[in-house]
Amino acid sequence: MPVLAKQNKKKYTYRDYLGFNDNIRREIINGEIRIMSPAPLTIHQRIALKLSAIFYNYLKDKDCEVFIAPFDVRLSIYNERDMDEFNVAQPDISIICDKNKIDERGCKGAPDLIVEILSPSSVTYDFNEKLLLYEKAGVKEYWVANPSDSTVFVFLLKNNEYIKPNVYGHENIVKPSLFQDLEVNLSEIFGNL
Repeated sequence: MPVLAKQNKKKYTYRDYLGFNDNIRREIINGEIRIMSPAPLTIHQRIALKLSAIFYNYLKDKDCEVFIAPFDVRLSIYNERDMDEFNVAQPDISIICDKNKIDERGCKGAPDLIVEILSPSSVTYDFNEKLLLYEKAGVKEYWVANPSDSTVFVFLLKNNEYIKPNVYGHENIVKPSLFQDLEVNLSEIFGNL
């Protein structure tokens, strides 16, 4: 799990985030700094590459765009002004269909689909804090890929909250709710890792 940095009672903002110049990867969740672990495991990178390639090839002639970490996503929960945002995440994969949300610094607002790939240290973080953050921010679809058992949990936003996730295994095909003609064959994603 990303380490909660020791800090005073101050709530950190995107302005503070931009002021850090120490090359340490971090996120800010609800105003608290989360230090990211060093480079992810090789299996994590392989899954991210395979998934992002599938999304990229599917989206290259469409209005949506795929981005991979590190890519800053500023999530307004309480209608904060951009520099006063209390939430800056770096999802493993972000798909954004509203070009107005994309600027030179990343994404301002909720991506349409986010994928997080679990590491042994991020299970609780991705299934709890990140899930609640993405739900509150209005991310329509949230995937959590688990390399250890070759599963993908797909959370869909209905009435401003995630419904019980669909769980897909190694042998399944996942169709993103936003792109029903796209089929993601999980055996291709999790095979040969």
